[in-house]
Amino acid sequence: MYIYLGGDIAISTKDIIGIFDMDTSTVNKATRDYLSKAEKEKKVVYVNYELPKSFIVCRDKIYVCPLNTATLLKRCK
Repeated sequence: MYIYLGGDIAISTKDIIGIFDMDTSTVNKATRDYLSKAEKEKKVVYVNYELPKSFIVCRDKIYVCPLNTATLLKRCK
């Protein structure tokens, strides 16, 4: 099954490791450091440049998405 994130990006549910809320997850410094390192390694993909509400960690990339986690979880079911 695939989840549509917006734009022209759809990802397989088999590749998803985790779906995280941007507001609550980035409070922790370790998460900010992880995202910063991934961005330097060019592993971060911005679905679009609207206000990000969540990020999806996959096997090879991290997708920053304007959809909230509840919407993404509904699309997984």
